[in-house]
Parts: sequence; structure tokens; C-alpha cells
Amino acid sequence: MPSAAERTRTLVQSTCSAVLIVPGAEGARPDQLVPDARTVGTDGEVFLLFPADAPPVRAATHAQDDELPAVLELTDVAPVAVPHRIRGRAWVSGWLTCAPGIAAPGLMMLRLEVGEVYVDDLWGDAAVDPEDFTRARPDPLAAYETDLLQHLAAAHDDHLQALASLLGHRAGGPSAVRRVVPLALDRFGLRVRCRDAAGRSFDARFDFPEPVRDVPGLRRAMHTLFEAAAHD
Repeated sequence: MPSAAERTRTLVQSTCSAVLIVPGAEGARPDQLVPDARTVGTDGEVFLLFPADAPPVRAATHAQDDELPAVLELTDVAPVAVPHRIRGRAWVSGWLTCAPGIAAPGLMMLRLEVGEVYVDDLWGDAAVDPEDFTRARPDPLAAYETDLLQHLAAAHDDHLQALASLLGHRAGGPSAVRRVVPLALDRFGLRVRCRDAAGRSFDARFDFPEPVRDVPGLRRAMHTLFEAAAHD
């Protein structure tokens, strides 16, 4: 399974929604706290791109040499329609400064020096050591996950429903499962959300025989999984 550090690093470098909470910007509109882009530096710092007149930039500029505390709050929402679509949240807190000279005219890059990291997602909740966050790498499938899950839901519904045969006695057995929807995908496996005959939802996880490194490897792993379901 992916570590808490890897999961958080994946969220930070993904396209999931994010807002930057800083003192002095409490009256800002929510959209003014959303960075235009974000990335992680070699030392684990998080770089956030904002318009030069954005409230977080003004707050960081006004603070100058003072340490300005800030929290980057991330919210991960499933890219397909499922009950309870929020898959996870993460909070990266630390100290914010301006990084002039990095951004283009009219924009400002802010640097968030990471002090504390916390994630609460489908795997559970955990605090992440900043050094582990720095060493972690995002999941190699993260950039493709949205398109892959939407493709599975739109074009492979029959294969997804067949996965119920691999659930054994869960929720009363395969015959009790009325719907299977893809929920999350990473290099270790596929997670689906199922609905039973009583309308209750539960998740099931299908691990790949070995972690995949790229999309071709994922196609092979998914083919093996669907073949197993077809012949069960």
C-alpha cells in the first residue's frame, strides 16, 4: 500500500482542489486563496503560484522577515459519481515567504516551508514526518487517474460489475451487489465502491500482483484482474 507520505505528496502534486489559509486574508474570497499552480521543491518545500495582488501574496509581503504561518488545505474528490465523493483531505502547514524572481510578470511564487503534514483519506488518517514527505514521490499514475477512472466507468461497466464475483461473502455475496463503480487507482491496485441490494455502500480493494510503473503496465494488470473476475 502507498505510505502516508506518498499519498500526501501525490495530493499536493495532483490537480485536486487546494486553498492556502494565512493570517490577514480572512476576508478574502475563497477563489483568491486558490493557487494557480503548485509544485514541490527538492528540499520538500511547496511552491505556490498566485497573482501578484492576491491576498496571500500581500500577507507574505507585509510579513517580510517575520515567520508567517500558513496551511495548505487539499481536498480530493472522486472524478466519477459515487456516494460520498470526497476521497480524502490533507493539510500541509508551515511558514510562508515570497520567492521573487521565479514567477512571470503579474505573478508571484510563494514558498511554504513544511513544518507539519497530516492526511485523512481512504486508507486512514496519519501524521507525516516532513522528512518523509520530502523523500516521497507521487504515484506514477496520478496524472492519468482521472481519465482512467472515467474511461473505466464509461466503457468497461460490464467488467466492473463482474468484479463482484471476487468479493466472496462480503455484503451477502456477489448476488447482493447491485452496482460497482471505480473509486481510486494507484500503482498498487484498484479501489471500487459497491452498492448492495439494501442500498448500502462499501468499498473493495483489488491489489495488483505487483506495483505497476506506467500505463502499459496498468493495462496488463487490469486485464489480469478482469480475466480473473470473468472466470471466477
